[in-house]
Amino acid sequence: MTPPIIADPTALALGVDLGGTKVEAALVDPDGVVVPGTRFRAPTGRASSSEQLAASVREVVGGALAALPAGSVLLGVGIGSAGPIAVDRGLVSPLNLPSWRDYPLRDLVLSIVPDGTPVTLRMDGQCIALAEHWVGAGQGVDNLMGMIVSTGIGGGLILGGVVVPGPTGNAGHIGHVEVGGFDDVCDCGGIGCVEGIASGPKTVAWARRRGFTGATGEELAAAYAAGDPIAAAAVERAGRAIGQSIASATALVDLDVIAIGGGFSHVTPDIFEHINRAIAGRVQFGFVTKARAVPSALSGEGPLIGAAALIHRAEHVG
Repeated sequence: MTPPIIADPTALALGVDLGGTKVEAALVDPDGVVVPGTRFRAPTGRASSSEQLAASVREVVGGALAALPAGSVLLGVGIGSAGPIAVDRGLVSPLNLPSWRDYPLRDLVLSIVPDGTPVTLRMDGQCIALAEHWVGAGQGVDNLMGMIVSTGIGGGLILGGVVVPGPTGNAGHIGHVEVGGFDDVCDCGGIGCVEGIASGPKTVAWARRRGFTGATGEELAAAYAAGDPIAAAAVERAGRAIGQSIASATALVDLDVIAIGGGFSHVTPDIFEHINRAIAGRVQFGFVTKARAVPSALSGEGPLIGAAALIHRAEHVG
């Protein structure tokens, strides 16, 4: 019998996660565990200049590299970025970071890390899918979607156990799937995109137009918990839109599990009831209604673990 392969605990990957409000970096071991003391965070944001964004990336990547434990080996760097991206050229154009359009993020990271270090870039939703498949809510499931519901909405697909990136690297970008019954204008130019309806900022903005006085997702969550009817309507609306988009995606690619993380997914556990109710509405299609939307099992570390999985789990990266 062939003995099992035991991963070297000193062989680490550096995960980088770039989003609309922050960029993070951390070292991750072969078991999908973030190494204590190696996680660094810096702000991004819609108003940031290109230079400020680059400085934030340098800060977090440099901090994580400096924290590499003695005797450990850096296998490579995985980058998960909000989309869209151009994977073949290593470029990113995050919709919520307007100062970066076709920005060479892969080259920036290559300039920071030691010469010869492999650097792999994918969309953040694909990284979340990898993380959930590896150590999260999608373990043992080979047809799943990972979703992020936060400042924006992103997604990534694993079909047949392998990430599906598409020719440009943007496959699974569910945030810009249009859903019926909504006329919200999205920043991408679409009408009724689920990101333009159900992201944290868009949901808060909808509630504010109806008299809600808070300004953040956290305040909306508190209002919901206190029984505020506007907050309740906003959460129901967001969950319904997310569920409709998932049902459409499942009709297309036959998913079993959709693992959802990101800050706004924690607004209330009830949002998952609204999401799954919308999926269940496809009553004539059992292959759609079998799909289950579940919370991420990885808390806030999921995007970093998924970015590191681009290195540790390279055999699952299409």
